[in-house]
Amino acid sequence: MKKKILFIVGSVNQTSQMHQISAQLADEYDCWFSQFYADAKLINWGIRQGWLDHTILAGKFRTDAETYLRSFNLNIDYQAKQNRYDLIVVCSDLVVPGAVKATKSIWVQEGMVDEVTWLTRAVKALGLPRYFSVGTSLNGASNLCNIYCAASEGYKSFFTGMGTEASKIFVTGIPNFDNVRQYMANDFPHHDYVMVATSDIRETFRSEDRLGFIRKAVSMANGRQLLFKLHPNEAWERAEAEIRQIAPPDALIFQQGNTNEMIANCAELITQYSTVVYVGMALLKPVSSYFDIDELRRLTPIQNGGTSAQNIARICRDFLRDTGPDEHFVKSYQYEAVAYDRQRLSL
Repeated sequence: MKKKILFIVGSVNQTSQMHQISAQLADEYDCWFSQFYADAKLINWGIRQGWLDHTILAGKFRTDAETYLRSFNLNIDYQAKQNRYDLIVVCSDLVVPGAVKATKSIWVQEGMVDEVTWLTRAVKALGLPRYFSVGTSLNGASNLCNIYCAASEGYKSFFTGMGTEASKIFVTGIPNFDNVRQYMANDFPHHDYVMVATSDIRETFRSEDRLGFIRKAVSMANGRQLLFKLHPNEAWERAEAEIRQIAPPDALIFQQGNTNEMIANCAELITQYSTVVYVGMALLKPVSSYFDIDELRRLTPIQNGGTSAQNIARICRDFLRDTGPDEHFVKSYQYEAVAYDRQRLSL
């Protein structure tokens, strides 16, 4: 019988990344998928109350992810109840279920992690559950998975500084952010606008001066066409009303659509706390962010011609084939990235 792999997914971006990795393994292994879940009774009670619908544990995130999985006829095993797995690949270690702790496990970075705040430091210092940090600032910092796949050397250093052992972390790149040049060939009808990519700050229980941010974007555009791309987790009607209140009447507003293609066509990119800033940086666009720009340059995902899924799948395959202690594999493994054409990636 084929060995079984469970991919734990979250947002559509995380789900798409896991799908790309699984596609490299599907001929050899029995691949299944579950929405991100928890064993903790308190968290599951909160899910039932609807309080966590704006997290990847529930609500629209789960609905959209499972719709995506079904559209590709992928196997769903929510909460890993149907099978015993030989390997579990996770998109977050903010919560680590018992099944993951008891199995070979690999963590895959989705994109940007949230800003490290005083709350992040307090949660870590006091040994509180990582999700108490409210956001993703401690994602990748549990050190509980066997292997961690990072977007760049900068992120490897970051996760090491947050507490995950450096020997566990391999710089593989991450699907969806490893070949941004491809988005330059698109049929999005608009060009040369100032693009504003908002974040779901309020929906994840943090404070934001959204009206002030819109005013700043209008000022930075200085009369140029504005295009707003809202985060999919945002309250659409509220966000649109706020933009219409302040922005010029011809401002374009999108809730759906290919964000990366929109960035490829823009003249300048304005972000808050959004991974898409890396797309703009890799495409050499003028960008702004709530994060330090020099730090973002250090963290920007490596561009490897879209081979990250193959890199991660190779680690999965080698880890499953190894018959020795998991700790020994990590310490002795000689990771080698898939070769790609560097010349083809030059802008």
